[in-house]
Amino acid sequence: MRTEAVEGSQSLSAAPGDTRLGPYRLVQQLGEGGMGVVHLALDPHGRAVALKLLRPHIAHDPAARRRLAREVEVLQRIDDPRVAAVIDADLDGPRPYVVTRYIPGPALDTVVREGGPLLGEDLLRFGRGLAGAVDAIHAADVIHRDLKPGNVLLLDGEPVLIDFGIAHLADDIRITMTGLVMGTPGYLSPEVVEGAAVTEATDWWGWAATLAYAASGVPPFGRGPMEVVLSRVRQGEADLTGVDRRLVPLLSAALSPDPRQRPDADEVVAGLERYASGGPATQVVPARAPVPPRHTQVLDQRPTDAWDEPPPVPEPWTEPAVPELFDQWGQPDDGDAGWDAPQEGDPRIGRPNRSGVLVGLLLVLVALTATAPVVAFAALLAWSWVARTSDRSVTSLVLRRHRRGRRRSDVPVAVVAAPWHLVVAALATVASVLLPLLVGLCAVFSAALAMVAVAGGSPQPDAAGPLAVGGLLAALVAWWGPGGASLRRGTRSIVRGVTPGPATARVLALAALLAAVALGWWALSHGLRPEWWPTSGPGSLVPPVLGITG
Repeated sequence: MRTEAVEGSQSLSAAPGDTRLGPYRLVQQLGEGGMGVVHLALDPHGRAVALKLLRPHIAHDPAARRRLAREVEVLQRIDDPRVAAVIDADLDGPRPYVVTRYIPGPALDTVVREGGPLLGEDLLRFGRGLAGAVDAIHAADVIHRDLKPGNVLLLDGEPVLIDFGIAHLADDIRITMTGLVMGTPGYLSPEVVEGAAVTEATDWWGWAATLAYAASGVPPFGRGPMEVVLSRVRQGEADLTGVDRRLVPLLSAALSPDPRQRPDADEVVAGLERYASGGPATQVVPARAPVPPRHTQVLDQRPTDAWDEPPPVPEPWTEPAVPELFDQWGQPDDGDAGWDAPQEGDPRIGRPNRSGVLVGLLLVLVALTATAPVVAFAALLAWSWVARTSDRSVTSLVLRRHRRGRRRSDVPVAVVAAPWHLVVAALATVASVLLPLLVGLCAVFSAALAMVAVAGGSPQPDAAGPLAVGGLLAALVAWWGPGGASLRRGTRSIVRGVTPGPATARVLALAALLAAVALGWWALSHGLRPEWWPTSGPGSLVPPVLGITG
């Protein structure tokens, strides 16, 4: 919801003098986006308001109306001067609209672009005021989800938070069920980039990133292709070279990819107070070397895998994803200069992680390694190939639609590209299995020696126990190690496809658990000695097939 007064005749277009919508007279257009237009309007008493109006071709879309209704629902819960409050709304008429308080001030990105970074008391005032706004919306059980310079207006130096178009209630699960999480790269927390649940921490990380922009005048994670920016976010590669050196340790810690290493908002504000009084912001947070400024063209950079490095976050079994970048109601702010408005989000974001099913499959793989190691290794290779092929196909389609919008050629292009994805996935599988295999073998021999130290005797690396340990560590390295992001995304896509609902997921998780128990029982009944290749016959791992005997 872009409600600021944009300076310059090129940014404003006057509405016809007799244009009315309900009791409101439209005066000037303030901003527009893919779904709607924001006007400066006058109410019946002549007071200025901001009126957000759905575009005519969108007005009959039930989903657009529901989203507008959601924004009204969210804003009605908040009563704070640092938030642009809703005044009126017509959600059922032929031209749905929402009326909010008009903020006659520029956005933070405009202020910084024209006047330079905020320093000293100005930065403290901004950071403290915006923290108060975030506290206020969280007290109303609302999460903004898109804190960034373009969504913060400055009215007499005080920040006012706007644009709740993608905000949601903290206890509302409908957003996560849609499979879409929207926001702006560079201002989305690493947890959300990884596909974790949206929480209040999402807003606080965006608050810290917005503070870094205010203090430096440049986006803290730079510009460029979405994959590059998201990779910087995940790895904590914030560019703070334009920030006062006294603030660098504090903001660097606040933007850490590990939530456990981030100071809370009160600690950051206290650091800003010390900074404004002329002292160092903190003396306990270790300074990290700032990332050199990026003056080279980044549009041609092609990272090997934007999600390669495993995030040090406490939530396991999450998947990275490509968020939707477009502010549906306003033009991209200066922090997103040079970005084309995407047309599609990533349908994998926000979907259930199916952690129970994944743990069950892990247990099956470990039990199979202890009973039939060769079969387990072949199964891991095959699964990796299929999962990586699935991920490459889906990600290619997501990026295509993100850049160009949904087209009729999407499916034919995906079909033509399928053989290429198969070949690349096979090569990636072979390359990525080497490290897990090495770690697994080392773990097997280490476990065998450890068992000798405890129980005596000679090392038996071919026993079920050491093999199970090796299988477990090899699987974890394959999942979180180099190149594991593609395996994670593809695996979750496949598992979600076969478990469309929570009941199906529970059944599959239980079936996997029972299969693991059955394999463990077989290993116990055979003296914990593995069968290196399954044979038919009495006591074999598999029933007789085509008369083959071992």
